[in-house]
Amino acid sequence: MYKETAKLILYRSFGDHSILSELSKIFHDFDAKTAEDAELIERIYTQIKALLDLATSYGFDENLWHNYLTFLLLMNENSFSLVSEKSPVQDGSMHHFAKNDFRVVKRLFDFDFHPIEKALGIDCFSTISNYKAVAKKERIYNRNVSAMVQRISRSIETAADEEEIFQIITTFYQEYGVGMFGLNKAFRIRSCENGDVEFLPINNMDSVVLDDLIGYQMQKDMLRENTQAFVEGRNANNALLYGDSGTGKSTSIKAIVNEYYKDGLRMIEIYKHQFKDLSTIISHIKNRNYRFIIYMDDLSFEEFEIEYKFLKAVIEGGVETKPDNVLIYATSNRRHLVRETWKDRNDINDDDELHHSDTMQEKLSLVARFGLSICYERPNQKNYFEIVTELAKQYPEITLSEEELQAEARKWGLGHGGNSGRAAQQLINYLSGRSGLKT
Repeated sequence: MYKETAKLILYRSFGDHSILSELSKIFHDFDAKTAEDAELIERIYTQIKALLDLATSYGFDENLWHNYLTFLLLMNENSFSLVSEKSPVQDGSMHHFAKNDFRVVKRLFDFDFHPIEKALGIDCFSTISNYKAVAKKERIYNRNVSAMVQRISRSIETAADEEEIFQIITTFYQEYGVGMFGLNKAFRIRSCENGDVEFLPINNMDSVVLDDLIGYQMQKDMLRENTQAFVEGRNANNALLYGDSGTGKSTSIKAIVNEYYKDGLRMIEIYKHQFKDLSTIISHIKNRNYRFIIYMDDLSFEEFEIEYKFLKAVIEGGVETKPDNVLIYATSNRRHLVRETWKDRNDINDDDELHHSDTMQEKLSLVARFGLSICYERPNQKNYFEIVTELAKQYPEITLSEEELQAEARKWGLGHGGNSGRAAQQLINYLSGRSGLKT
């Protein structure tokens, strides 16, 4: 194995402690007879355990060795994969090196583990090559990533040579991209001590689409038109979705990401305390061949908060203009994002209070930086009943008549903060669960 990995050129940066690197070292020591059998077995089992952990995280199945090698190919950001992501593949010297590496990958796919298994009296490699995963709920892993990796893995298994693998991998890069942004649709961030940020994929994002949101057709159309323009490279606006709680603002943004994921749309969710990292986030994504929505949920500012300055600087553009592949979508229960108190309306009596008024106006002006503002109001009782009725149709176990359903909806709304789409869904969850108990 180490003789093969030594021949890699573009794809050699898998990490010094990656499973592939560690296994290569083990096979070197096995051939050189520089380690005891017990030590080799322990080191092998350590890497098998790491591979099993990876398989659990990503829902891999069948041939875990092939899944792992495919995962490395799809995740490795190098000069070839990044160029292939940005533009159609054109012939050049880089292709020679890429095909060299794919030739190595094919040999690694077909690697014979039987000699070391026989010598050490183990069968772990045979087991992972015909693996039967324990059934697990989708929220434990990213089903989308799992499906893509296994699909490409099976294609490489049947590929005749490096030429065919070249076509398989470059087609994937062009359609989805490379690395974590290629495999995942949504992310959160973690601030690092060195001032950088780490992108964390969101594995259990709702699979909702806009048509699942009942009502609010005008709002959905406005959001869809703006996003469509964005992914097509036309001018589009930052968007603020504001209005009452539970009316579908956050759901709309998640739905729009699901609908346009295949068109290269990705979402990065950040919280208010992370606004200071906005410039760093943008520096990581501005040159990638994706369209990014930076998503801010429940955006609002109290009188003493200054995080709005970071957001305003990014939207307005300071020394560096916000790149064309980034938009900001935010939701808020407040139309102006800032809570305005009685004091705010009467704060121009002296110089200090005049300064306070200027600060308030600066906060209030932030909303003007969102070129698209979409209002989500609570549904009236008629529309609320329509939402409940349509949702109930999706649950055959709910057998209430229309009159009974409306009576339950009226009672539920009074006891749960008023009529809203969220209240309607909560009622349906309750009725569905209650029906299940009866059976």
